[in-house]
Amino acid sequence: MNAMMRRAVIATAAVSMALSMAACGKAGSDKKDSAASGDTKSIGLLLPENASSTRYESFDRPFIEAKVKALCADCKVLYNNAEGSASKQKQQFDTLIAQGVKVIVLDAFDATSTQAWVKEAAAKGVKVVAYDRLATGPVAAYVSFDNEKVGELQGQALVDALAGKAADANVVMINGDDADPNAGQFKAGAHKVLDGKVKKVVYEQSGEWKPTVAGQKIGAAITELGKDGFQAVYSANDGMAGAIITQLQGAGIKVPVGGQDAGLDAIQRIVNGDQAYTIYKAYRPLADNAAELAVALLQGKDVKSVATTSVDSATDKGIPAKLLDPKVVTKANINDTVIADGLYKAADICTADYAAACATAGLK
Repeated sequence: MNAMMRRAVIATAAVSMALSMAACGKAGSDKKDSAASGDTKSIGLLLPENASSTRYESFDRPFIEAKVKALCADCKVLYNNAEGSASKQKQQFDTLIAQGVKVIVLDAFDATSTQAWVKEAAAKGVKVVAYDRLATGPVAAYVSFDNEKVGELQGQALVDALAGKAADANVVMINGDDADPNAGQFKAGAHKVLDGKVKKVVYEQSGEWKPTVAGQKIGAAITELGKDGFQAVYSANDGMAGAIITQLQGAGIKVPVGGQDAGLDAIQRIVNGDQAYTIYKAYRPLADNAAELAVALLQGKDVKSVATTSVDSATDKGIPAKLLDPKVVTKANINDTVIADGLYKAADICTADYAAACATAGLK
């Protein structure tokens, strides 16, 4: 090989090596950039519990997953349930951030404890959609119902169930968990109505969203007030209402009891005359709006086309929000609410134990 040829070979090898090194450098850079950008096709979904209400597994989760899929075919939802533990939910939240998720839909088990989590997430570019409960901290958006209105509807439905006897009625109130801001809004709304229309709220305690605790509290109320010491019971949700009704029936007491969530068992109790009412907060529009907000944030879009109002939390002001309207469900309008909306079929409600009551109620 002559000198000129050797120089040509060396030059070619040098160029080839340089290109190879550049390619390796670019590949390494792409990997680093991808890790830094996080998981841009996944949305975290954290729900609070599955003991006092069946709604989260039966409705919220599948509806959110389906809507996300419809809006973003190659997106996926990374789901966890806190099972009633704030510390467990914090671990789940941290895990999602470590995985690189950039949007988290959070229904906080303890909304008062989330400020530091959400603030840390925001500093890392992770946006949080507060779902149903308004988490503290700089959340990017919030979707729920007008919770004080929910309480007002509960209070008025209890007054209506007492018919003309409300003015002389003593009422027991079993509220939700004090750590849940929704519970405080339900309570405030209910008091707004009850305080002017019933004789007195004679016993009021938190049932902590736990049926067992609610059952214990109503037992204590019966002991303290006597079987004739109250004429109605406000329960913040249906899970607690079921336990309260069981205790009342065991003591031979028949008074109006209301709840919230429109659970299937609650609808059956209403058909059977055991529960006076529930509050129906349509899960599908709630879930659909949450999914729309999450996908918009994931894609860098403005959320104000969905979040048409704003709210203030205990820590932040002017949070973009979508607030939906709740409805009262009684025996008289089951057909026009939960059945008409496709939440349940009459066959779901009217099992063998409730067939006669359904026939009387005209469910179809």
